[in-house]
Parts: sequence; C-alpha cells; structure tokens
Amino acid sequence: MARGGRVEAVMGGIRERIAARTLQPGAKAPSIRALAAASGVAKSTVVEAYDRLAAEGVLQARRGSGFYVAGRAPPLALAELAPQLDRSIDPLWVSRQSLEAPPGALKPGCGWLPGDWMPDEAVRRALRGLARSRQANLTDYSPPLGAPAMRQHLSRRLAAYGLEAPPGQVMLTESGVQALDLVCRFLLEPGDTVLVDDPCYFNFHALLRAHRVEVTGVPWTQAGPDLEQFEQLLTARRPRLYITNSGPQNPTGGTLSAVTAHRLLKLAERHDLLIVEDDVYADLETEASPRLAAFDGLERVVVIGSFSKTLSAAGRCGFVAARAEWIEGLIDLKVATSFGGGGLAADLTHAILADGAYRRYLAALRERLARARGETLARLRPLGLTPWIEPAAGIFLWMRLPDGLDGGAVAQHALAHGVVLAPGEAFSASRGWRDHLRFNAAQSGDRRIYEVLDLAMRSARGAPPMATPPLG
Repeated sequence: MARGGRVEAVMGGIRERIAARTLQPGAKAPSIRALAAASGVAKSTVVEAYDRLAAEGVLQARRGSGFYVAGRAPPLALAELAPQLDRSIDPLWVSRQSLEAPPGALKPGCGWLPGDWMPDEAVRRALRGLARSRQANLTDYSPPLGAPAMRQHLSRRLAAYGLEAPPGQVMLTESGVQALDLVCRFLLEPGDTVLVDDPCYFNFHALLRAHRVEVTGVPWTQAGPDLEQFEQLLTARRPRLYITNSGPQNPTGGTLSAVTAHRLLKLAERHDLLIVEDDVYADLETEASPRLAAFDGLERVVVIGSFSKTLSAAGRCGFVAARAEWIEGLIDLKVATSFGGGGLAADLTHAILADGAYRRYLAALRERLARARGETLARLRPLGLTPWIEPAAGIFLWMRLPDGLDGGAVAQHALAHGVVLAPGEAFSASRGWRDHLRFNAAQSGDRRIYEVLDLAMRSARGAPPMATPPLG
C-alpha cells in the first residue's frame, strides 16, 4: 500500500473508534509508538495521520503530552447513520441518495460518469503544471468576469456552434448550477412563471422552487417541446422564462430539431419570452444538434454550461454567455453572492481543455458511451423495459417500466438493496412519467443492478420475495 493509503487507513481507524465511542471526547489517543506497532506502519505515518486529524479538528495536540480526542460527544442520531430510505420522491431525491450512498452502492440513477471514466491523469498533469507555474494564481481572488484565457477559449468553442459571443459576453462561474442561479436572480421575481420541459433535469425544479416562482411543464417530444401546448401556455400563463437542455436532453437523451427551434424562437419573440439553454452535455455529442442561441444570437437566449460531466466534478468551472448589456448586472450578482472565487478551477479547466489529450479523451469517451448504451439496453429489454428513444449520444436512457409499474416504488425497493435508481416523477413538474426510470449507461455495467431491479419490480408488483442478491 502506498504511503498516502496507509495514512488514510490510520485516520479511518481513529475515526471509527471515535464513532464507536471506544475513544471518548477528551480521551488520549494511542501513543504514536503503540499505534505504529499495532498497525504495522512506520511512526512517521502515524505522525502524519495525527497531524491531519488535528488539522480537521478531530484530535487536539497537547505539547509534551500527545494527542487527545477533541470536542464533546454529539447526540447519537441513529437516523443519520444511513440514507433516509423513506424520503418522498421529490426533485432532490435522486441527488441526495446518489451523493449520500455508502461505499459499494450501485448508482445507475446518478447523473455523472464513474470516477475511472474521467480524465484523471490529465487533471493531475494540469495540477502539477499549475503548481510549477509562477504565473498561476493559487491564493488570490479572481477578477469578477473570470480568467481571460478561459473566456477566450469558451468564445471560440461557442463559435463552433455558430454563436458569436465575444469574451466580454462570457462570465465564468463556479459551476453550471451557480450560472443558472445567477441568471434566475437577474431575470426573475418571486411569483413569475417559468416553463421547463416535462420531463427535465430535476434540479431545475429544486432551484426554481428556491426562487419562489411558479414552475409549469411543457411536454417534451422527440423533436423538442410540444409547440402547440407551448403556445397555449405562453398565452394562458405569460411566463417570463423557459429553461431547457441543448444537446442530449436530460433525462430523455433527445435533441431539438431545427424546425422546432425556429418555430420556438418565433413564439418567444411574439410573447416576449426569455430562454436559458443549458449546454452541459455538449462535449458528449459526435455531431452538434441545433442550438437556440446560435439561431437567436444571444438576443433573448442565455447559454449556461460547465465541464463537471466530462472533466472534473471536484474542480468545477461553469459559465454564462449573454447579451452585452446584461453582463454587468450578472457580474454584480456574482460579486454579491460569491465575491471572486473559482479562479483556480478555471485555470485548471483551461489547462486541460487546451491540451490535445482532452480531444482524444472525448473521442474515446463517446465510443465508450455508445457501447455502454447498447449493452444497457440489451440488459434492460429482457426485463420488460422499453426505451422512449434510442439516443445517438450522451449518458442517459429514458426507459418505460412494464405493466404500468410505479418507478418510485421500484426505486424505493431497489434502494433497500443498495441500488440508487432515478424514478420518472422526480423529473416531472406535473408528477407524470411515473412508469419511467432514467438509467446512466456509464454507471450500469454491474450485473447486480439488473438482479436488484428484477427483485424490486417483483416487489412493486406484490409478487412473493426472492433471495436478495448480495452487493458484496
């Protein structure tokens, strides 16, 4: 085991003893010599582990006396020792279960790539380069608009989609979520009506709820939003904003047709509707699908995006591209809510994007995803699930359950066996699509997922239980 792994193991052992209360607050931790001997590691490994635990506030160092467990014992809350399995299916259900899942849980319902699919070595290489560079800003605030080199890169990237967005009309953010939050703060007032696709990315619902606006879903078809119902909602509800995905739509994997895009923009102009186009999955497309912003020229469309899905969710960098006269107001909101953060992540992202290895990685990733989608479909079909469409690109498969089964019930049963699924109602403003599940093809390679899914479907039907497939 590498030294870093040995240090983590020692730290984990101390944390477990504190959690089990075999080491009480105020108690002296084992001596460095004794713990090194008991663990079979060097004394320097224990010293580093104790120093790191002290930096975290878990231990306290007392000169000449050793290390002691810090703080007072918190109340013992058994409910916090495991995910809340009985939480109702809401827009945050999938995110919370995916992020809080214990080690070893399977997450075909989550929205990101497995860690070993990400360009880990490219990230490490870029980090080493930044650490060596005297020009890199490792300690200071960033300018509000964001790093010029990254904004220039984004300007060229958007131009490839036919969208002219000079660097001065591109503002960097700390994530795609922050980009959408800032745009909503800028454009919306409490009580406004916002249109979203039905189904759509569930975090759109959650974020809009925080802004105290009325959310209305417009049915999504294989060519984009249903324009007849879209027009009816524009007339009846007079919405301020429409939020949608470009590229492979989340959760369906569908794309907007050029005809629908043109007609949608005409309706938007007629009814003074503003549009936010989330371009987070752009790099997963082999051939770019139509972009509303490219047809519109940023007149009433705002583009947001990030690189957390293909590059790193740990070093997140997002962006907003908008009309020139809106940028100053967005900058003010960014300064007011987050001041000037995210510079290091932006420099890291630019270093990776500017490397030719990233383009090669994307080419291989698209091919790998195509295989994974095919393999996942081949495993789901024998269980009776059918795809809404077979996407040409992206991560997701939007699958209909057989016999009208309720996706929420299936997901709850699966969660009890360590598998996180994504039920359709979490993606729907109308709480529809209950007989659908979203599958992340990149996270669906383990055969145990399908064993648990079969078991969960039987349980949701009320069939006699079968033996629980082990996850270990």
